[in-house]
Amino acid sequence: VQLQASGGGLVQAGGSLRLSCKASGSTFSNYIIGWFRQAPGKEREFVGGISWNGGRTYYADSVKNRFTTSRDNAQNTVYLQMNSLKSEDTAVYYCAVDRSRMWTIATTPDEYDYWGQGTEVTVSS
Repeated sequence: VQLQASGGGLVQAGGSLRLSCKASGSTFSNYIIGWFRQAPGKEREFVGGISWNGGRTYYADSVKNRFTTSRDNAQNTVYLQMNSLKSEDTAVYYCAVDRSRMWTIATTPDEYDYWGQGTEVTVSS
């Protein structure tokens, strides 16, 4: 599975961005997709995830009620809508595939098999 994340950029605090994660090379619709982020000098952290058919989502407390993930399996694409952005959301954002589960969304990076290259989000205060 190859993943391509896009949509990052520079935005003012309180603004919005939508990230996309385009997949190719395998049966995308069978897999959980997770979103992670990594700020400079920090560990990679879980942001949110979505089950194989979009029926279940799960978010980190830090982004709950601000970020929403969705998927379009016909387009092999997963989205992360980020609203009410804060300076602490500044990071490189990654999407990743978990091929071992369809419903239970793991929150640790080690549970994911394939990773996109990341897209940078900078929120200015």
